[in-house]
Amino acid sequence: MYWYKSKISSIIYLISSVLLLTCLSACKPDIKETGSALKYFDIKGYFTADTGRLNKLNTPVLKTITYNGVTEQKTVFINNWGLELAFFTGSDINRPAWKDSYQIITNNDFLIYIAKYPELKMREMIIKKEKGKVKWILIYNRTKNIIYQTTEKLSYYPDSLYIISKKQSVRLLGTNIYKVQGVIGR
Repeated sequence: MYWYKSKISSIIYLISSVLLLTCLSACKPDIKETGSALKYFDIKGYFTADTGRLNKLNTPVLKTITYNGVTEQKTVFINNWGLELAFFTGSDINRPAWKDSYQIITNNDFLIYIAKYPELKMREMIIKKEKGKVKWILIYNRTKNIIYQTTEKLSYYPDSLYIISKKQSVRLLGTNIYKVQGVIGR
């Protein structure tokens, strides 16, 4: 359990630092879309529903954490799936200010969103559906400012797997690369 706590502590510190810097650089309040239909796929609503389902299932997860090339693996039970998958819900693009900020491409069972402007964090989202049901979601995020640059690749396969890959370069502190992979038990 020590490895898990020490790795998680490092990751939490890193994430907290990024969130603090992001909050400090944000000058406008977060305005939610209310009272109208959402223009884009409801990623936040999807993950809220799915985390509720996963919390009820309470199945074991084979979790692999790689931090700067060092990998450790354990089977764990996730007590709070909402927290575990927060990077996915944080990629929600349904805000009034962004209503025309993404190009939408639909192709058979694929739904693709591509950012039109370089300052948008969520760069690309690809959703694969079969018979109206989500089969997988792939999200690419990027944040860049004078203090740090972060790239994320988020992959989610309901009932089987999630992967959070992140590379962060912070001025004066260097670069950190980490990957969290969870194989959801059955």
